[in-house]
Amino acid sequence: MELVVDLHVHSHYSRATSKDMDLEHLYQWGKIKGINIIGTGDFTHPKWFEEIQNKLEPAELGLFKLKDDLTQEQDKTLPENVKKNLIRFILTVEISNIYSKNGKVRKLHHLIIAPDFKTVSALNVRLSLIGNLKSDGRPILGLDSYELLKICLETNPDILFIPAHIWTPWFSLFGSRSGFDSLQEAFGNLSSQIFAIETGLSSDPFMNWRLSTLDHITITSNSDAHSPRNLGREATVLNCDLNYSEIIQAFKTNDQRLVGTVEFFPEEGKYHYDGHRSCGVCLSPSESEKLHNLCPKCGQPLVLGVDHRVADLDDRPHDFRPPHHKQVEYIIPLTEILAEIRQVKSSNNQKVATEYHQVISALGNEFFILRKLSLEEIKESGYPQLARALSKMRQGQIVVQPGYDGIYGVIKVLSENSQMSLL
Repeated sequence: MELVVDLHVHSHYSRATSKDMDLEHLYQWGKIKGINIIGTGDFTHPKWFEEIQNKLEPAELGLFKLKDDLTQEQDKTLPENVKKNLIRFILTVEISNIYSKNGKVRKLHHLIIAPDFKTVSALNVRLSLIGNLKSDGRPILGLDSYELLKICLETNPDILFIPAHIWTPWFSLFGSRSGFDSLQEAFGNLSSQIFAIETGLSSDPFMNWRLSTLDHITITSNSDAHSPRNLGREATVLNCDLNYSEIIQAFKTNDQRLVGTVEFFPEEGKYHYDGHRSCGVCLSPSESEKLHNLCPKCGQPLVLGVDHRVADLDDRPHDFRPPHHKQVEYIIPLTEILAEIRQVKSSNNQKVATEYHQVISALGNEFFILRKLSLEEIKESGYPQLARALSKMRQGQIVVQPGYDGIYGVIKVLSENSQMSLL
């Protein structure tokens, strides 16, 4: 069965997250979005782990469902045509490792997926001896990434360990400001236990496939959602049986069970290009290199973005495409498309929110609308502008202002100039 999977989310115990990041809202928005497997996030936080245990119950092996009384309450608020969407939870956490190695401060984030409460409890006991798990839903540990991986595998070899958003400048495996140049440099003799990496919003699979050293690594995508509405900004699509073992093996083997990923256009990610936010400077890698990677306004070092960092480490040309590769689909969040149709600046506009729910009620969940629903049916349902926008999105005919130094890029599909295909 097809499963849309979003493993990287946070709870309301993480910094800079919505108060609505609870299991009930994740369930509700998972149905609206069309996601099947949702990470719990933050299982190292004692209060959140207690909430997880109180509100979830075992379903299929290694998966969990929201208890019936809670699902019934949430289903009352949902349109009929999304209620049937299957929702399961899987136990996950993101951990921030900050440490010194080879004379440099390293800052890496890692996504950990666990099969059961017993494993989480045992892991939490070990990690609580290293750092304060109560301080943040995404704990900060002064622990080498190698040691964290070792602890995870010792606790339960069925844990899946994924370096998160691996190109982000500040907190990632290959980050320009605090990362490494290879898996081996970071994980040593345990690098063979890294089966998958997460692209992050500012890169896509094609950028990662430019590194031959990642040929044996599964490419995954997730939302890193800090609010329920951001679930499914990116996701991974599987075709496998509904249980933990099948899901984890799909990630580990990268076989036919791993269909592909659903992606942000990477230019929209907030670290795609180089730049200096305080000076309003955004530059392509080639422009930065001409300036010796210094800001033309203040002279300080630029924050080198994902596109630049990939070019530093790749060994294949910019336009490289593997002869055979997993499916890659690009989407623009439906609220952003509706905001462009209405010609309003913010996708958080109340009129956009109202229309979003009207469209969902009329046409189905968001992923179904963006990925599968025929354009003719969308037109016939009274949404011709939406059909036109989705046609351009699906063909990659967009106009983009790339993101840089923490500022999201801007994607347009209805501009008169949106004839440039990026696919």
